[in-house]
Amino acid sequence: MPINSDEAIREILRSRAATIAVVGCSSTPGKAAHDVPNYLLEHGYDVVPVNPNAEEIFGREAADELSEVGESIDLVCIFRPSDEMSEIVDQALDRDDCDVIWTQLGIRDDEAVERAEATGRDVVQDRCMKVEHRRLLA
Repeated sequence: MPINSDEAIREILRSRAATIAVVGCSSTPGKAAHDVPNYLLEHGYDVVPVNPNAEEIFGREAADELSEVGESIDLVCIFRPSDEMSEIVDQALDRDDCDVIWTQLGIRDDEAVERAEATGRDVVQDRCMKVEHRRLLA
């Protein structure tokens, strides 16, 4: 069951999400997939962009896919359609460093959530990180 309690979400945002890989990060201002990660950067998070169609986002080299991110990450934030979530979750599960998977508003795959939770990962599904951060920490 995805995490829904304010206390658990607050704890993730406060102490378990220092480095966030944003799959589907956009280089286009005005898109949620750009503005949300930019907000996270402005609030002290280390954002690693993942987008095969961009060379660089926020002055950082963008990885083509999650499996190509060379640095350690704490959380994977998914900005891709629900039908792509399963593959992204599988890539997250192949990593030893990622403890939390977060899907943005409207992105759901209950089967992928169950697989992630079965490996001990925490999942926040169908919630905006910016909205939750503003509501619980800002």
